Amino acid sequence: MRPPALVAALGYGGLIPFVGLAGFVMFAPADATAFARGLLIAYGAVILSFVGALHWGFAMTLPGLDRARKNRGYVWSVIPALMGFLAIAMDSALSLSLLIVGFALAYWQDADLANRASLPLWYPRLRAWLSTIACLSLVCGLLAPALV
Repeated sequence: MRPPALVAALGYGGLIPFVGLAGFVMFAPADATAFARGLLIAYGAVILSFVGALHWGFAMTLPGLDRARKNRGYVWSVIPALMGFLAIAMDSALSLSLLIVGFALAYWQDADLANRASLPLWYPRLRAWLSTIACLSLVCGLLAPALV
């Protein structure tokens, strides 16, 4: 099943800064990459916070979640924001690594919730694609020549 067209457009459109900044960091002259890498980290932190916040909404609105599952959703929902905040304050290599771990954990949480709750059937697949492309973009930022 496919997500609604608007959802797909917004989700995949949100990857444009990831892919664009990763490409810039990979192929631009070394003296121009530090700023772009910083933007990649900042954008990753913002999006990771957004992805975590989804679980706050799920905990509030999904029917059939018991109290423990709701509480787990509330607790998890703030962890990505904290990871993003730390990523902004760290060295670039650590920042990018932390964001990659954060997106991987966020996808794991999404997949787990999708198996236990009544989320739209398209949601886990969309999140898998978005998370994978975001992580690959962050890996490009990590492996870019000026940082290695």
